[in-house]
Amino acid sequence: MLETLRTTIRPYLEEDIVRILPIFSDPLTMQFWPEPFSRTQVDAWVKKNIERMKENKLARMIVESRETGEVIGDCGVVRAEIDGRTENDLGYIIHHPFWRQGYGTECAEALIAYFTEVRKTTLLSDQNRIVANMAVDHIGSRRVAERVGMELERTFLNKRNRGIETCLYVLQVGKKGSL
Repeated sequence: MLETLRTTIRPYLEEDIVRILPIFSDPLTMQFWPEPFSRTQVDAWVKKNIERMKENKLARMIVESRETGEVIGDCGVVRAEIDGRTENDLGYIIHHPFWRQGYGTECAEALIAYFTEVRKTTLLSDQNRIVANMAVDHIGSRRVAERVGMELERTFLNKRNRGIETCLYVLQVGKKGSL
């Protein structure tokens, strides 16, 4: 479990399926994804991330308000193929009522610190590259990446997301002169 000033970021439990469903099925929140998630997709997402956490401690997690306990999103670092290369992919989905309040940045900062620690004690010790990818027109997500020190490496056409032009941001961790 991770805590930020305003959030708790913790591994998923199966009972979180019903709690995260309203966020993942919301068309505005999910506008940069291929489509909002169905109940079946949310079920698979949560179960897959429960397994990922058991395997290597890298998974998407649920984000809750520390003040109210309300679910406000999902975030995490996972091993994923991005444009033909296996990467440590930092991702965040914040429910639209919480946009433009700094939650994405808060979560991303916590995840970078978490990844830096996890990589030291797992088979990922040689991994020092963390990336984030988002649609070129997803300005809010791009700003989050930039605020946490990531730099735009390139753009590519994302086959996993309707072939849209996608930005790939990169951060080197654990090297001299980096985090």
